[in-house]
Amino acid sequence: MARVSIGLTVNGQAVSAEVEPRMTLADFLRDELGLTGTKLGCEHGVCGACTVLIDGAAVRSCLMLAVQAEGADVLTIEGLSHNGLHPVQEAYWEHHGLQCGFCTPGMVLTAYAFLQERPDPSDEEIREALAGNLCRCTGYQNIVVAVRAAAEKLAGAR
Repeated sequence: MARVSIGLTVNGQAVSAEVEPRMTLADFLRDELGLTGTKLGCEHGVCGACTVLIDGAAVRSCLMLAVQAEGADVLTIEGLSHNGLHPVQEAYWEHHGLQCGFCTPGMVLTAYAFLQERPDPSDEEIREALAGNLCRCTGYQNIVVAVRAAAEKLAGAR
């Protein structure tokens, strides 16, 4: 199969590559760029483990082809923190919003994007925003507490 040239920005760095047209963005990030924080769970867009941000919006990278990201700005969990953990990551750690960690990158990026749009959410809004991300370990209560705490941290930083 003929390969296609793509150019995009990943975690602030310009990236150019030749990819097969059917390669998913998740596989490109993991296999070609070595960014394994993007997890593959269901590979049907249901679990949210593969969530990354495309131009600021939370997207299931298992459902998007790498060629569709041409010209896009992609943020993975690896690009979220600079000089230590991001406040959302800190809040997940401080409030035990993770256990095995498999769903955590997608959860954190979903929460990050949500808090950009809704900086002072209610618990119900947090639950609704995270409803597309599945976790088998935590029971979600600590995740909601962590997102609320992250919102407070981010508000204090403004």
